[in-house]
Amino acid sequence: HGLSQELKINYEVAQEYIDHYFQKYQGVRSYLEGVIEESHRQGVVRTLFDRPRPLPDINSPNINSRNFAERTAVNSPIQGTAADIMKIAMIKIYQALNEAHLKTKMILQVHDELVFEVPPKEEKQILHLVKKEMEGCVKLKVPLKIDLGRGLNWAEMEPVKLESV
Repeated sequence: HGLSQELKINYEVAQEYIDHYFQKYQGVRSYLEGVIEESHRQGVVRTLFDRPRPLPDINSPNINSRNFAERTAVNSPIQGTAADIMKIAMIKIYQALNEAHLKTKMILQVHDELVFEVPPKEEKQILHLVKKEMEGCVKLKVPLKIDLGRGLNWAEMEPVKLESV
């Protein structure tokens, strides 16, 4: 239902997309089913960094409450791990900014984006520093990669390639 609403397509086409995805990536379905099974047994799910998310309604007799808890069980380890990684990156960037005695300020975080106020003379150094700290903040099987941008304000952001700086 959510996919059909988001893409403005009919329900049947959305279901075909989902079915095709799970056919192609069969391990994803197994993972999701395992997360739900474990959440029913334990009443909690955890991020990759072991941060717990209690699910008090996971075994509720109310089907709506139980279904919502199951969706939360599937989402929390993924979104929660992303949030954990962002917090680790922010701490590392903050420390690196202080150690380098830079005037740049980290002023805003929105989901997986950070916004900085950067004096022009620090721009090149900051682009390299942020890329290094964000991509290296945790080691995963799949490397983290980030995109960089710059602009006078968020609306005017343009992509930046480090080779061109």
